[in-house]
Amino acid sequence: MNTMNEQVIFDEIARNEQHFSQAPHAFFHAWKRGVELVGPGLFGNGSREGLDLAVEKWDLCPNVALIKKAIGVMSSGEKVFLAALISFYNAETGGALLKRVGVRGLSDLGGLDLERRKVIAALILNYTGW
Repeated sequence: MNTMNEQVIFDEIARNEQHFSQAPHAFFHAWKRGVELVGPGLFGNGSREGLDLAVEKWDLCPNVALIKKAIGVMSSGEKVFLAALISFYNAETGGALLKRVGVRGLSDLGGLDLERRKVIAALILNYTGW
């Protein structure tokens, strides 16, 4: 391998390491924005204060049992967004919710408004595991 190719590879590794070193922080901020859009009642301790005081994703874990009940009375866009959020927390539960609300693939997220698309995109980009 020549020096030019080696440098390209090293630069790519450095970019990846830089991105993923900041990813947990970026994921948390996107998650917090998603919780804000849905409403804090279904996450963490269920209060606005809990949302405001949250410092990590663990402070805003979804209340899955409550969400499974509440999701039925939401608008289609709210259902899709909430189910997509839950899929980051728990793939099995989130996948079942996505199926329940009619999402069969990523293209079905195309019905979300720009703000919610940005949240989902940031979560995908910065996801390193729950």
